Amino acid sequence: MKKKFSKEYILALVAVALGLVAGAILMAATGNNPFAGYVYLFKGGLMSIERIGNTLASATPLIFTGLSVAFAFRTGLFNIGAAGQMLIGGLCATAVGLTFAWPKMFLLTVMVMASMLGGAVWGLVPGFLKAKFNVHEVVATIMMNWVAYWTVYYVVPGYFKGAYLETESRKIPYAASLKVNWLTDLFNQSYINTGFFLAVLSVIIIAFVLNKTTLGYELKAVGFNRHAAEYAGIHANRNIILSMMIAGALAGLGGATFYVGYASNIQIGILPSQGFDGIAVALLGMNSPWGVFGAAIFFGLLHSGKGFMNAMTEIPPEIADTIIATIIYFAATSILIERSWDRLKKRMGGAK
Repeated sequence: MKKKFSKEYILALVAVALGLVAGAILMAATGNNPFAGYVYLFKGGLMSIERIGNTLASATPLIFTGLSVAFAFRTGLFNIGAAGQMLIGGLCATAVGLTFAWPKMFLLTVMVMASMLGGAVWGLVPGFLKAKFNVHEVVATIMMNWVAYWTVYYVVPGYFKGAYLETESRKIPYAASLKVNWLTDLFNQSYINTGFFLAVLSVIIIAFVLNKTTLGYELKAVGFNRHAAEYAGIHANRNIILSMMIAGALAGLGGATFYVGYASNIQIGILPSQGFDGIAVALLGMNSPWGVFGAAIFFGLLHSGKGFMNAMTEIPPEIADTIIATIIYFAATSILIERSWDRLKKRMGGAK
């Protein structure tokens, strides 16, 4: 097990390395200096305490959506609906924050719970359809993304629109924001907020549930072989629904950290890209909670630093997005890398 574990992470590092090499080739092909490009790309995310804070802030919703997708993967499901679950979670948190004037700690607690509940409900529907009618979760979660999109499109202008904001909700007051003064001051006015600590706590909890509990064993058993799990006395339908609800709750919590943490309001007409980026984070993180955490920090670093790279070298920021896409490609084809490595070892062994 340990050998397999380390092998998976070696393949992930190989995917990152190949992606960076491909990015360097692309920079050189466009007449830019790859060395300077990477220096400013990583410097842009790490050169100061403020930029480190922004990197962590960018990574926070990716940790949640990556965990959401990875958790579903580990239980045999493919959650494409993290974007919609994140959007509904953000809407629920925003609605509570703009409606009630409670003390900050109590209000934030209720907002976090509301975001998790909203995301869980958005995961419940495809989970139920999968369990009861064998509707493929990919189709169901994609449809739920658009239900979330149009729900926000209707609710925000109808109930939470600001006086002069046609496409955005009212600004979140300080009492309803995940930003806290001591943390903002510590990171020199960066966008980091208490959502990052919730993300770390979620990683620990999900890792514990998957690896150390009977519930995690049952969820994974259903994912490996539903019929064998049922034969062993495990309630497969219940576990499918529960798995999608947990995945939805994680993505919904990511919505809270983004819309009332990183941002200060919610906009209509936008499906959050972090929901889809979570698939890439889970893929690179090999569907492991701590792997997801590391992959999200890495992607947050690239997103945070690409603007600085563009400002200092005039390398288009889209290059950083291309690097991310290339890394995802190599991570997706890691089985081919593994087979190529095994063939090479065999040939070297035969030559000896």
